[in-house]
Amino acid sequence: MSDETTGADAPEIVEAPVPSVGATGPDIDVPPATASAEDVTDEFAVASARDEVAFRVMRFESVLYDLTDPSPMVHLLEAASPFRYLVIPIALADAIALQLAHSRIEGRRPATHELMTTILTRLQAEVIAARIVRYEGGVFYAELDLMTPRGREVLDCRTSDALTMALRQQVPAPILCSDEVLERYYA
Repeated sequence: MSDETTGADAPEIVEAPVPSVGATGPDIDVPPATASAEDVTDEFAVASARDEVAFRVMRFESVLYDLTDPSPMVHLLEAASPFRYLVIPIALADAIALQLAHSRIEGRRPATHELMTTILTRLQAEVIAARIVRYEGGVFYAELDLMTPRGREVLDCRTSDALTMALRQQVPAPILCSDEVLERYYA
């Protein structure tokens, strides 16, 4: 392409990143899909292809405790082909909380995750996704994606807490795993 056809004063066109699952609402101001570089706000900074993260939907399968292993294992299965799975070790107390959340069992008194779910509900905040975002040295790292009246909040948390909070919602929130985590896990 020659300099004559582009013009020196033509605005640069960039793609603005679109918020992930469920990030819509009255407080979210998403710039148009094609905007000039000047129109893109700091909140939605221009993202290059390497900054974009693809997530796969995972389905909670089970929590198993083998007496020969030092900790219980959470089993997650990819919801679509190629149906990869993750096995995540967690603490015994977290495994019990996760299984109770999956079975929709509430105690006579609220446990930590039940209390947190009640607090979020009263504050009009919703868990819109639990995301597994990193896998390093055998450790999984997660985020809890919330939609609040003030907008979207993303909180760093333990994977077991993210899964339990996702399953404790009235309508269970999706469990997402980054492609990079799955690729590293299977490497």
